[in-house]
Amino acid sequence: MAETITQEEINAILWRACDTFRGTVDPAEYKNYILVMLFVKYISDVWRDRRAQYEARYAGNEQRVARAMRAEPFVLPEGSSFDALYAQRNAPNLGEVINIALAAIEQANIEKLEGVFRNIDFNSEAALGRARERNERLGNLLNDFADPRLDLRPSRVGNGALAGADIIGNAYEYLIARFAAGAGKKAGEFYTPPEVSQLLARLVAPQPGDRIGDPACGSGSLLIKCAQQVGSDDYYLYGQENNGSTWALAKMNMFLHNVSSARVDWGDTLRNPTLLEGDGLMTFNVVVANPPFSLDKWGAEAAADDPYQRFWRGVPPKGTGDYAFISHMIATMDAHDGRVAVIVPHGVLFRGGAEGRIRQQLIVENLLHAVIGLPPNVFYGTGIPVAVLVFRRQRPDDAVLFIDASRAFEAATPQNRLRPQDLDRILAAYRGRAFVERYAYLAPRAEIAENDYNLNIPRYVDTYVPEPPVNLDAVAAEIADLDARLAVVQGRMQGYLRELGL
Repeated sequence: MAETITQEEINAILWRACDTFRGTVDPAEYKNYILVMLFVKYISDVWRDRRAQYEARYAGNEQRVARAMRAEPFVLPEGSSFDALYAQRNAPNLGEVINIALAAIEQANIEKLEGVFRNIDFNSEAALGRARERNERLGNLLNDFADPRLDLRPSRVGNGALAGADIIGNAYEYLIARFAAGAGKKAGEFYTPPEVSQLLARLVAPQPGDRIGDPACGSGSLLIKCAQQVGSDDYYLYGQENNGSTWALAKMNMFLHNVSSARVDWGDTLRNPTLLEGDGLMTFNVVVANPPFSLDKWGAEAAADDPYQRFWRGVPPKGTGDYAFISHMIATMDAHDGRVAVIVPHGVLFRGGAEGRIRQQLIVENLLHAVIGLPPNVFYGTGIPVAVLVFRRQRPDDAVLFIDASRAFEAATPQNRLRPQDLDRILAAYRGRAFVERYAYLAPRAEIAENDYNLNIPRYVDTYVPEPPVNLDAVAAEIADLDARLAVVQGRMQGYLRELGL
């Protein structure tokens, strides 16, 4: 039996495959081609592996094998596998061949994949060049993925199907992270750093049976981190994403992580929420999000007439949608045990006007549980410091815990990184809910009211480190010693000048 391939080998092969497009196609675009091809390669290899197992089990009885294969989670139509595409790598219409295969895969798995490939065109002249260049690039891409080491069958990847899914899911996340590093400001639209996702997941502590929602789910990594915190398959994931290409990434991300109980919708959460129950919004035990910071033109003009009454505390400014997302998340928080964790820019903590009134009302309702300041430059696409707001229905008191975690991180390029010990310290302070010198402070609601409901973290967490006392006698002695040494040097200099006749 061939040796199993490691995570590092898979990552390296996939990253080299990106050379096909690097320098000729925008990174924000070519990530889609790479990730879709990884998806096709994986389901093709799994399909081949399962077929071999059934052929061995049924002694080559083709009828029984075919019946068993139709019951697989994914159905791979004839001629649409990666091997079939690779066999046609020299076709003059290679882009069209790949598009046809993707359409067949989608149609055969319509309930799971409807619309997933609609935003990706392997035959696009605008994205991939004229026919000759396009065929060459796509042929190179297929050659890269045909690397014999990139055999993604469960029997070859890790120890069994689950470990295999973990490794392929990790490879998918690895690629998304690498693409985010080169995508500039667009990176925040589809990716939350894994350390931050893990922090949010641990803060809200999903439990077996929980419904977990993300109204701006990007590529789905935050939802997946929450699912992994449960410790079993007893959870339900729900997400909505406005960007069609990013929504497709989220759908594939779920499948590659072996997450079957996920519903991810395509649409604008603020203007047209699709996660509904009856005539109202679906509610969740856990709601998490890394929404677009200070989103302009988010739909303020229609918010006052919102059919779901999400903005009764006030309509956020039309050019700053942060509290629109917060209001939506609070509205979808389970009335009994709901928990919300949302990433926000610091302006959310202190801006006035409508935002100040909404902030005050959330505090008066005793929903705000904690404010956690994170280090600068931990997100792709922006270097600004951010905060995590935690809201809860079940509250032990009427105070708000402030944590200043902005100074503990690993400095790195291009992004700073929260280390495991940094995450552990945040979680310990969050759970301890007590004063920690220069790090955490539990502010009673009355104190916050005295500060006009301003949540700026330095108002509550004093990080000032006093300078050590100065020993004036020692300083005076040091100055006297320096003066004496200077006098000696100056005397020598005068002697040298006299010798030179100067």
